[in-house]
Amino acid sequence: MKKIFSILFSVLGIFAFSQDIESFTTIFNDKISIRALEIYDYKVWYSGTDSKFGFVDLKNPQKQKQMQLSEKKLQFRTLAQDKSFFYAINIESPAYFFKINKKDLKSQIIYTDTTKTAFYDALSFDGNNGVALGDPYGKCMNILVTENNGESWKTLPCNEKYEIGEGEAAFAASNSNIYLNKDEFWFVTGGKKSRQFYSYQMGDKLYGKEVPFVNGSSSTGIYAMDMDIETRFGIVVGGDYTKQAENVNNIATTKNGGETWEIQASGQNAGYTTCVKIKPNSKGKEIIAVGDQHISYSSDYGKTWKKLSDEKGYFVCEWVDKNTVVFAGKDRISVMKLKF
Repeated sequence: MKKIFSILFSVLGIFAFSQDIESFTTIFNDKISIRALEIYDYKVWYSGTDSKFGFVDLKNPQKQKQMQLSEKKLQFRTLAQDKSFFYAINIESPAYFFKINKKDLKSQIIYTDTTKTAFYDALSFDGNNGVALGDPYGKCMNILVTENNGESWKTLPCNEKYEIGEGEAAFAASNSNIYLNKDEFWFVTGGKKSRQFYSYQMGDKLYGKEVPFVNGSSSTGIYAMDMDIETRFGIVVGGDYTKQAENVNNIATTKNGGETWEIQASGQNAGYTTCVKIKPNSKGKEIIAVGDQHISYSSDYGKTWKKLSDEKGYFVCEWVDKNTVVFAGKDRISVMKLKF
């Protein structure tokens, strides 16, 4: 079930710019869909379908562990961590908030949302603070916050400053349409509108701003974002999952923490994208992005993109170090070594 094999791109010929890739190796196989990753203790931690949660050791990929968080076949698209715990929420009702001890991997349910329309798209932690993003309850997105490591959760009250439009929601594509830094957070939406919302003081102040981005139908909009908090540089990506080759107005960047946004590489990128991650310590200059049909890289703040791979079926990515990126998606986790 969990075979390890190397993807020899020189044989398969799947890379358009192979000179930038040192190796691309699949380290985990299983019947699973993975849309959420965390890196901890030089291991790749994942949550996925059928209540599955586990890790693969990056130093020794044969060292793996998988467990089921529930006897029910829950579908997970979220995963977050703080110093001592992992957290995960299944996407549908009833939605269970799991807290997993990093030392012994024992899990407990710390909160349950029994609302019939519950659907959780993303989850993020920074220190003691956490934010869970769910699809709308009424006129506003369903947003829960904690300031005590998940021991208690508070639903933010809906107000006119962050009401959403009809047909507007979030996508549970890669657990990366929310970004939390200390007590401020951003999240993004899609559908008939594409917007970025910003809050400081853990939701006490929350404001929305429309982004000049592709929108108009239930399948279009912003799917993922990332920020460099030092420079306030940010990037959002997405598109239309029903028309994945379309690449107009599906990437935008900000230089001021979301006050203004500028479209980048419209008509000149690989299309629909589900996850984007800024390379650590690059201040936003170097970026990796992945969609169901491609892996792409930018070395100029998202202005131009180079498609590294036509490999299909990856949904989420994460930097391990300055030369290493982990990808996961349909039935596998893979590691790409880049050379610069």
